[in-house]
Amino acid sequence: MRKKWFKAAMVRAVKTIAQSAIATIGVTAMIHQVNWIVVGSTAALAGLLSLLTSIAGLPEVD
Repeated sequence: MRKKWFKAAMVRAVKTIAQSAIATIGVTAMIHQVNWIVVGSTAALAGLLSLLTSIAGLPEVD
């Protein structure tokens, strides 16, 4: 059960990281040159928040 939860939580976190990075790149590219530190930190924070949210429960895992 824990292995299944961890796998589902990681998949969700990786998707969230990718979505946040894409959004941040798009926003910063419009304003000025892409700041990769901002992109990385924003994506990492989004991934952490996704994992913390997954603690409340994942619909994919019974």
